[in-house]
Amino acid sequence: MRTAWFEQFGDASDVLQLGEKERPEPGPGEVLVRMATSGVNPSDVKKRAGSFPDLLNDGYVIPHSDGAGLVEAVGEGVTAKQPGDRVWIYQAQYGRRFGTAAEYVAIDERRAPLLPTNTDYDVGACLGIPVMTAHRCVFSDGKVDGRSILVTGGAGRVGYYAIQLAVEAGANVVATASNDADVRLCEEAGAAAVVNHRDENWSADVLDAVGGPVDRVIDVQFGHNLPQVLDLIRTGGKIVTYASTLVAEPKLPFLRMMFMDLTVQMVIVYAMPESAKEDAMRDIERCLHEGSLKHRIAARFPLDDIAKAHQLVEAGECRGSVIVDIE
Repeated sequence: MRTAWFEQFGDASDVLQLGEKERPEPGPGEVLVRMATSGVNPSDVKKRAGSFPDLLNDGYVIPHSDGAGLVEAVGEGVTAKQPGDRVWIYQAQYGRRFGTAAEYVAIDERRAPLLPTNTDYDVGACLGIPVMTAHRCVFSDGKVDGRSILVTGGAGRVGYYAIQLAVEAGANVVATASNDADVRLCEEAGAAAVVNHRDENWSADVLDAVGGPVDRVIDVQFGHNLPQVLDLIRTGGKIVTYASTLVAEPKLPFLRMMFMDLTVQMVIVYAMPESAKEDAMRDIERCLHEGSLKHRIAARFPLDDIAKAHQLVEAGECRGSVIVDIE
């Protein structure tokens, strides 16, 4: 099969290789999927750059966790999928070496939910890390109907979906964005108000927009935003965060946070409980059938240009999903 892989860490143009590898066969409980699309996420480019030093200990790695395609064969014991089923893939390159940047992937059938016929394969490649992360951030402790939620970086991959899911569930959502284009994206997703997080005292703008402290903050820059977040969240509120790249090792004002009775939850798809993954897949399937989710494909590349796809994600200026076409 044709695939991309890397055998050492480094720049995308230096270490990503293209060529032929042996096609996998589905084991017990697995499906063999002929891939149509592969999604490129920040975690994928970080792995290739060396964020997990032991990743290559057992050999070369085929990158990317997300994608979509067609079931070609099923392994022993698989009853819920059959050849010809359209599926989307998540968690393909986690705890294993072989991801979705290949013509074929053999993977646990639980990681290959059905993709409705009204949903294109490029959208299927957006669902794993971005939408499942957003779903966990919104619903990690139950229903949000009637709650006020702040989504920082609402125009980002995760934030854009978090706004939509929270609004659909009945929450009052405020988002942050720093330019007119991103403001429009947040409003398109359903945010009732958008404030500029580059303003010196943007927490006051959030309080004005909501009419008081917010119940929950879904945060893309935990360490950097924490001082302002503490000024706008209510006592007993919850901060749910999935990134902190600007301040990688935040220092917490423990006493202030303790006396506010705050909860802080970190979210990463890989470590989500299976029940949370099942909840996310169920809601994603419903939204896809209804056509209620908006999606943004920022760029598409053929497999031959996978290095360019990685470079675009690494640049950090891309708001939508980056897709590699395998077929």
